[in-house]
Amino acid sequence: MADQDRPQIYLVTPAEADHETFAESLAAVLDRVEVACLRLHLATRDEDRIARMADALREVAHARDVPLVIQDHLLLVERHGLDGVHLVDGARNVRKVRKDLGADAIVGAFCGTSKHDGMTAGEAGADYVSFGPVGQTPLGDGSVADPDLFAWWSEMIELPVVAEGALDEESVAALAPVTDFFGFGEEIWSAEDPADKLASFVKIMS
Repeated sequence: MADQDRPQIYLVTPAEADHETFAESLAAVLDRVEVACLRLHLATRDEDRIARMADALREVAHARDVPLVIQDHLLLVERHGLDGVHLVDGARNVRKVRKDLGADAIVGAFCGTSKHDGMTAGEAGADYVSFGPVGQTPLGDGSVADPDLFAWWSEMIELPVVAEGALDEESVAALAPVTDFFGFGEEIWSAEDPADKLASFVKIMS
């Protein structure tokens, strides 16, 4: 697969992280591997912690021309100079969020394993949809977005698609020909050297 045909990298932050330490780790990864987009997702509901992380990551990402979207916290987008929002409830709020944020913002929608939700999100104004998890995980309801879904989507639908959740070497190799982006999160951040781990995934994609 030629580099221009290779899926792009969509990074997702760890659910738990200190903004200063993680900003350094992120910079090291972005300086090593080309990344198309970064998503801020923290498990905490502490607005101050999320805000500090948003400001720290915006500096690192924007210095490297990487857009930063935040998961679900719509009101923090403009307040912290972020590039858009990633919605985890499928197509439900895409139309309203698109209207609120305007045409230039990035709006993405996680649609689980639902082809129908993905198409509805696209019609409502999403810039991309993501499906997952692509591997078995004890989290969620056990549903898996299989390669057939991505193959159908890439053949029939122009809207970019992200494969995310429980990625491993085998699933990355299988999905590389049929997805536009891979959403890597804990798959790399749990490694001793996240930049090395991501580089190894890129080699498989190539």
